[in-house]
Amino acid sequence: MKKERKVRTDGDLTRARLKKAAQRLFALKGIHGASIKDIIDLADQKNKASLQYHFGSKEALIAELVLDGAKTIDARRKQLLLKIEDELSVRKILEALIYPVNEIVESDPEGSTYIRFVSDLQMNHRILLREILGNKWNSGYRRCLELIKELSPGIHSAVLEQRLSMVGIYSNAIFAAKEASFDSSKTTNRFWLPPFTIENIIDSLEFILIGTPSSQTQKLISNTRS
Repeated sequence: MKKERKVRTDGDLTRARLKKAAQRLFALKGIHGASIKDIIDLADQKNKASLQYHFGSKEALIAELVLDGAKTIDARRKQLLLKIEDELSVRKILEALIYPVNEIVESDPEGSTYIRFVSDLQMNHRILLREILGNKWNSGYRRCLELIKELSPGIHSAVLEQRLSMVGIYSNAIFAAKEASFDSSKTTNRFWLPPFTIENIIDSLEFILIGTPSSQTQKLISNTRS
């Protein structure tokens, strides 16, 4: 017996267009820089109430966009962590952190905007982002940080905390730049052409985490203790 093909309704298509348009505008202009009218116009919708009809509010749309990507990344991170649970290392954990982000960037043939969208929220609307994610949809990320701390007993805790924040900021900036380079040109930016680029990025993040603090940093740590 032949299975019936599920046909997407016009409502599904409209919803998808609104989400794609909104994420692009939020990524390029920020959540306050993109109006509901801007989103509706870019999505080519004649019904001016379509966003409210499908999502209820701009805030609800933002939350849905965040969770769409966060759920995908979190599930992939947990999958990668399961694979390495018997051979944990800072390097392997960084791979679990970074590979899912790179996969999101490369997943949209029309050009991803998710990392730029979330990076803007992280930099400018951190409390809102935390409220949306709660303690559920970034559990893979938090587990990675916990494991890195367990594997880095030789690094002063305050220095390590700061370095973990740097890794988050740097990696978001790097992959936001990758999105932008793919988005703005039909040809890939030369920075991304070498086959070792992602591994080299992970190398650099590993050096940030495990490098021995300089004598200047050590001196300042000692001064704060006394």
